Amino acid sequence: MEAKAKLTNCPMSARKMRLVVDNIRGKDVTMALNILKFTNKEASIWLDKLVRSAANNWMQKNEDADIDEASLYIKTAFVDEAPQVHRFRPAPQGRAAAIIKRRNHVTLVVDSRN
Repeated sequence: MEAKAKLTNCPMSARKMRLVVDNIRGKDVTMALNILKFTNKEASIWLDKLVRSAANNWMQKNEDADIDEASLYIKTAFVDEAPQVHRFRPAPQGRAAAIIKRRNHVTLVVDSRN
């Protein structure tokens, strides 16, 4: 039985987040947590919490099962773009320069190999 965890409106561009998500897709949960621990990107901090949340969601669905025996792995992981926040900053000669703050949504599905 699979469990899902979602991270919405993460204040980072989807392109930066996808670089780290691609590293952990299909890996065991313990292996993914080790990869995230030694990844030098801000996205790894967000994804570490998300992987732990998905594993805990799986434990709540399967109270009688053990995580070590179940050999959890990341079945599906994808990143979608969220709505952007637009701000304006003064520019030379009376103009306004746009600042676009990008956000993303991450969805993670964890399942048992057994």
